[in-house]
Amino acid sequence: MQRPLIPLQVDDAPLRLPLAAADVVYDASAFAPRADALFDALHEEIPWEQHRLRLFGREVAAPRLSCWIGDADAAYTYSRTRFEPHAWTPVLASLRDELAARFDLRFNSVLANLYRDGRDSMGWHSDSEPELGEAPVIASLSFGAPRLFRFRSKETRELAGSIELAHGSLLVMAGATQRLYQHALPRSARIDDARINLTFREILPPEARR
Repeated sequence: MQRPLIPLQVDDAPLRLPLAAADVVYDASAFAPRADALFDALHEEIPWEQHRLRLFGREVAAPRLSCWIGDADAAYTYSRTRFEPHAWTPVLASLRDELAARFDLRFNSVLANLYRDGRDSMGWHSDSEPELGEAPVIASLSFGAPRLFRFRSKETRELAGSIELAHGSLLVMAGATQRLYQHALPRSARIDDARINLTFREILPPEARR
């Protein structure tokens, strides 16, 4: 059964999403005052590229532009492809430091995705690679066109809820979220504008991985 949109907060207060046993908090206006300037700066300074991923035994071009950025030792493997990090750009480094100062969230890497319009998308997945540990904290920043973000149960594959991620918003997924749920950003033919998404992560050293 189709689940409705998760209701947004009022008075700009952070909202804890009603996903059973998960830990997901959404702040629609966390970066709203500077959202336009941040979008322009990120669009300009990130060295965007189209990653090649392995899906169902074949290599395909990802339906978006991306860039893996982080500390020198923060290599990351997903979709059976290993990515070595680009160096921190000035704006990404400042956002990393701001997440630590304002929200006590500390990261050593970020996956930047550029969705050029509604035809670009992200399929169902969870951020559950060994490099991230058993209960990773993922901070997702959105700039540009609002896009629908969906959650579904890993066990039943039933849709658990959807939320529209606003320009300048922050979504933090922690606890058992990645173990219990998958998430996706579906296509939308109605959207002509671009969106930049930054998912900050902590890549663990080999001895700390499960």
